[in-house]
Amino acid sequence: MRLNRYNTGLVIVDIQGKLASLVHGSEAMISQTVKLVQAAKLLDLPMVFLEQLPEKLGSTIPELQAHLGDIPAIEKSTFDGCGSEEFLQAIDAASVDNWLVCGIEAHICVYQTAISLKEREFGVELVQDCVSSRTLENKQFALTKLNQLGIGLTSFEMCLYELIKDANDPVFKQVLPLVK
Repeated sequence: MRLNRYNTGLVIVDIQGKLASLVHGSEAMISQTVKLVQAAKLLDLPMVFLEQLPEKLGSTIPELQAHLGDIPAIEKSTFDGCGSEEFLQAIDAASVDNWLVCGIEAHICVYQTAISLKEREFGVELVQDCVSSRTLENKQFALTKLNQLGIGLTSFEMCLYELIKDANDPVFKQVLPLVK
C-alpha cells in the first residue's frame, strides 16, 4: 500500500490517563504522536480518536488533546475500536481507504483495532514510533504479528514524507519543523 494524503486518515487509540506515562518509552512515543497529529492537521487528514473507559482510565492526555481541537473522543469498552458503532460511523464518514494507526497498548487495543480495520478491507499501517505497550516485548510481539497479518509498518517521518511526496509542496515547509 502506498500512502496518499487524499485517501488516508489517522486513528489514535487510547493515549490516555496514567497508562500513557507507564508504557515503554512513553516520552518519545507521546512526542512523536503529538507531531503526527500536528502533521495530520496540516495535511488535512481525517482523524478519529478513541478512549478506553475514560471514567476509569482517564481522558486523552493534555499534550495530545491540545492538538486534537474539537474532534470528539469516541469512548469504548471493547478493546477493538471496531466494537464501537460510533467508531465505525466515524470511519465510514471519513471516506478514506487507508488508515494510519497509533496509540496504546500495541498488543491489545491497537492490535485488535488494526486487525478489524484490515478485515473491513481498509489499508492499514501502524506508525511504530507512535505506539507502545507497558513492555517492549509486547510491543515487538504486536508489530511482528500485525506485519505477518498484512498490516504495514511505518514511522512518523517515513509516512510523512510518503504523504507529502514532493519538497516543492507548500505543506512541506510547514511540516519540516516537525522532523527537525
